[in-house]
Amino acid sequence: MAGPINSFGRWLAKKMPKRLYARSLIIIIAPMVLLQSVIAYVFMERHWQMVTERLSTAVVRDISAIIDIIETYPQDDNYNNITRIAQQRMGLNISILPPDPLPPPGPKPFFAILDYFLSEEITRQINRPFWIDTVGDSDLVEIRIRLDNHVLRVFAMRSQAYASNTGIFLSWMIGTALVLLIIAIFFLRNQIKPIQQLATAADSFGRGLPLPEGFEPRGAEEVRRAGTAFLRMRKRIERQIEQRTMMLSGVSHDLRTILTRFKLQLALAKGSFDTAPLEQDIADMQNMLEGYLAFARGEGTENVGELDLSELMKTLQKDAALRERGFVYHIEGSPLVQLKPKAFSRLVSNLVSNSFRYAKNVDVAIVHDDNDLVIIIDDDGPGIPANMREEVFKPFFRLDEARNQDASGTGLGLSIAQDIARSHGGNIMLDDSPTGGLRVIVEIPL
Repeated sequence: MAGPINSFGRWLAKKMPKRLYARSLIIIIAPMVLLQSVIAYVFMERHWQMVTERLSTAVVRDISAIIDIIETYPQDDNYNNITRIAQQRMGLNISILPPDPLPPPGPKPFFAILDYFLSEEITRQINRPFWIDTVGDSDLVEIRIRLDNHVLRVFAMRSQAYASNTGIFLSWMIGTALVLLIIAIFFLRNQIKPIQQLATAADSFGRGLPLPEGFEPRGAEEVRRAGTAFLRMRKRIERQIEQRTMMLSGVSHDLRTILTRFKLQLALAKGSFDTAPLEQDIADMQNMLEGYLAFARGEGTENVGELDLSELMKTLQKDAALRERGFVYHIEGSPLVQLKPKAFSRLVSNLVSNSFRYAKNVDVAIVHDDNDLVIIIDDDGPGIPANMREEVFKPFFRLDEARNQDASGTGLGLSIAQDIARSHGGNIMLDDSPTGGLRVIVEIPL
């Protein structure tokens, strides 16, 4: 029993809308529709049928009394007295017709409740051949009953035999429901809008974009608290980035002073011993320090701007020519994209330059649409083992054949590129390339 229930639950979860606004509308509309359906069913089943049955019984009872009077008491040739009594006392317009055959049965309406009750009551109270028409004139009901030598034709108002207030009731019920639903949607929209604004602000901050203009916590108390908590978190993160940048700048200044002293002492000590290894170590330390600090400062201060990817590709194409490497690129969509230009240019340059070191040919495919920016870099180099593709993104990770460093590298190329991608809300993934080397996939949401 639990299996079908779980399967139905999963199916229902897939069919349900994913957005909060749509789900909230369902929460409001579903109970209202259910309640209105139950009320309508109870009304139709109890009130409408019961009232129609009683009205039809009363009309047939009057007709039965008219038949008894006609057959019991002598009447004038034109039946004027019984016609007058029926019209004035019972609200029925009757006439006595020759004993012609009754008309053939006509089509029944879709809701044949009046035909049903009239037929049932005529059969039960009068039990004579009859013919009824409830389809013709909307205000009148025609009934014909065969007597011994005549045919009695009766015209009765439909309201005498039928609960005519049904349409009014249903109109009021549906109209009231629609008015309440419109009011509910209006207020619900105002409650959902601050949540949508908060989601947009969080997404913008996660991708390194400025907050939407005029954003401030609004709506219900819980939504205001969430918005206030987000703004406080944003300030703490920005303050932490600023403090980290200031600290690294201070460390950079101090280390540069020490490295300058080392260089001076080595310059004075030339000729006393071989200083080449020490000079190489100092150069490596300075490259590592400058590279990481330049990235940290750029991440904390650079604003979002327009980057021309075609110009960036042309620059990399010139670099490929200097390195004697094959380089092909293809851009699908607009080459202009809103990102942090310097940081993102460094990301692409790091990845492509890394391919230049280990491969002879590099192919770059860029797809830019309204939602995403995807950059795929394929090369024919040695690649990276599948079990090490997560490790190479760690700072200072050293792997003899890794693609994130060379003899003069700092071990920070891929880690810096990944940090830049994540600061834009994206990610970098590694895979096998169809050309036999490494495939690098950069996905940035826009």
